[in-house]
Amino acid sequence: MEHHPAAAWLGQAAVAAQQQGAGNLLRVVLIVMVLGCVFTAWFLLRGYKRKDD
Repeated sequence: MEHHPAAAWLGQAAVAAQQQGAGNLLRVVLIVMVLGCVFTAWFLLRGYKRKDD
């Protein structure tokens, strides 16, 4: 099996993530949830815009 530097970097990142805990993952999940809610609200509410022609 060949040695891939990218695979080694990914393995080191996984080990570092386990040592660090879920803090960064939780931040990312919360940010994505908030942005998703904002986008969903914009998408749903844009249909209520009045057109005064």
